[in-house]
Amino acid sequence: NMKSNEAALKYFLMGAFSTGLMLMGIALTYGGTGTFNMEAVRTFPNIYKGLASFLEILGLLFLLVSMAFKVSAAPFHFWTPDVYDGAPSVFTSFMATIVKAAGFIAFIKLCAVRMNETSGVVNWQMIYAILIVATLLVGNITAVFQQSVKRMLAYSSIAQAGFMLFSLISLNDLAYEGILLYAAAYSLATIGIFAILVKMKDISLEGYNGLAKTQPALAATNMVFLLSLSGIPLTAGFFAKYYLFVATLQTGYTWLVLVAILSSLVGVYYYFRVIIAMFQPADRETTQIQLSTTQQVALVLAFILSIVIGLFPGFITGSI
Repeated sequence: NMKSNEAALKYFLMGAFSTGLMLMGIALTYGGTGTFNMEAVRTFPNIYKGLASFLEILGLLFLLVSMAFKVSAAPFHFWTPDVYDGAPSVFTSFMATIVKAAGFIAFIKLCAVRMNETSGVVNWQMIYAILIVATLLVGNITAVFQQSVKRMLAYSSIAQAGFMLFSLISLNDLAYEGILLYAAAYSLATIGIFAILVKMKDISLEGYNGLAKTQPALAATNMVFLLSLSGIPLTAGFFAKYYLFVATLQTGYTWLVLVAILSSLVGVYYYFRVIIAMFQPADRETTQIQLSTTQQVALVLAFILSIVIGLFPGFITGSI
């Protein structure tokens, strides 16, 4: 349909533009370092060092913008709501989880090596902090005003990217464990929510009315996934945020953690709107959601893991 075609076109244009930026960044970084190996940098003669340093910084800025596009960080997020809303729900869940997680792995690798080496020239941490604040504000505040649950989740994914960006501030062991936990918690919750959403006839908030009465098991699993995204204790999302916040506090960015906590409260509000809607009486007969055996197994597995990781985060971090 027209909506899906527009989403596909925007996704293609975003991919082409961000890939172009990435290629330009790689070329400039090569011009400044003399190698494609990020960990092995050639030593230039003194006469070329100034130009080489400039080319590398410029290349890293291009790479930073291209990565921000791919993980939906503000102000490079504008493609996300329309693409997530217009694409089929199965593909949306793939973009919101696998694609985003892979993007952050590349982001962290780039920051941990080259950007860390050039931190004496550019204050990358402050740039990350600005990206985080902008992403949290845009994602959370805009999500509050959405009536479509799918579109709300699209803006929510932007806000979640803001939390995941905290891993770039400290780049220590706690941050690495935190991003690993966050990627697992976020992916499990998102896949679980979309497994239910894809079967909904009405994806507005009113479409969830009566779900707790007609299908309490689905409502319970959906509630746990939403609580995990909110960062409520005893769910996987709580320790994911806790690890990243503590890692950031160790670097001295206390104000940034306070902004994130306030943003989390906004997230709790719009996630709980969906939970409350499920317990509201339906104005019309609620359609029974039929899940295949595979979908049921995946949903139960995601539900169990969201609880297990929330109780035993070492299950992911390897500290058990």
